[in-house]
Amino acid sequence: QVDLMESGGGLVHPGGSLTLSCAASGISFAGATMGWYRQAPGNQRRDMVASIKSGTTINYSDSVNGRFTITRDNAKNIVYLEMNDLKPEETGVYYCKACDWWGQGTQVTVAG
Repeated sequence: QVDLMESGGGLVHPGGSLTLSCAASGISFAGATMGWYRQAPGNQRRDMVASIKSGTTINYSDSVNGRFTITRDNAKNIVYLEMNDLKPEETGVYYCKACDWWGQGTQVTVAG
């Protein structure tokens, strides 16, 4: 059984920072492409924020490039998303994805 557990969301002021974590189990983590996606309020679509392949290939959406950093710890089966200089429009539920599996999401609210 695949389980992806996100954590680290919360309320932050504009310009603030958060680091999300996704702990994975039930998959061959080291070989999996891991991704972070955001679902904005009232939106059905989940947009890719960042992804990291089993090697060092990393992709970011244009809007977060330079402010967000995705990393992975293959020894702990965890993928992280460090988010800096957060903007109100980046409010939403952030989901971890591995292959075809999704986590339950963690809420990030940028306001204040």
